[in-house]
Amino acid sequence: MVNAPDPGLDLAMLRGLRAPSAKAGPGAVADILTRIEAHLAAHDGYVAFSGGKDSLVVLDLARRVEPDVSVVFFDSGLDYPETYDYLTELAHTWRLDLHRIPTDPPLLQVLADSGHWNHTAPTDGAAARVDLHAMLITAPARRAHYLLGPGELWGVRADESAARRHLYTRDGRREGIITRADGTVAYGPIWNWTTDDVWAHIARHRLPVNPVYDKLRELGVPEQQHRLSHLIDGGHLDRGRLTWLRRGWPALFEQLADVLPRIRQLS
Repeated sequence: MVNAPDPGLDLAMLRGLRAPSAKAGPGAVADILTRIEAHLAAHDGYVAFSGGKDSLVVLDLARRVEPDVSVVFFDSGLDYPETYDYLTELAHTWRLDLHRIPTDPPLLQVLADSGHWNHTAPTDGAAARVDLHAMLITAPARRAHYLLGPGELWGVRADESAARRHLYTRDGRREGIITRADGTVAYGPIWNWTTDDVWAHIARHRLPVNPVYDKLRELGVPEQQHRLSHLIDGGHLDRGRLTWLRRGWPALFEQLADVLPRIRQLS
């Protein structure tokens, strides 16, 4: 008799069985839901959804309060192919009120026009001075707020970086609320959760996860680098992002390298 192959340890199940921390336990979640309800009542707005694990948890929590909550995906045109498929499937399965707000112009065009990614191309001074933060975040968010209201729910967490910790603590800010000069108000319901808290919530509630995470694990990418953002940008290039892109998505990498030749040198 041939024994069936051992499927191995189910890490997702193991995470789901772990007792939640005090910040992510039933009492804390009940308080978060109350605060989400108050935030939506006061500011309306939307859930900013990137396709990543943190915004997935925020979306799950928001939908418990308001099943028809508006959801916004800021589309740079340079996300993982799986993210676009995942977004389409999740919108269908969960019947999301999904709004895709594209970057204008697309990020790839801006990178190509800058000349920084091609040693043989002249650098266009105007293109080189493009404010990527304004183009990728501020301007699309302004359009989203115009359409949906001044409120925003997002998955930004304090333990992800020193800058994000500072974001939630400067000027006496606490409890995940960010009030901006333009009158918009962002609330991060899981601002003080750890990565373990996030994955445990996902496993416990069997939330559908972007398949890019599985691919990154297969490639051996350290978990602290499992950040789903643009395929190429000016940050984190020293952490092997382009190497993982080349190994995991070789055909896509070559297509991008035809437009941005310098990524071959950096990968």
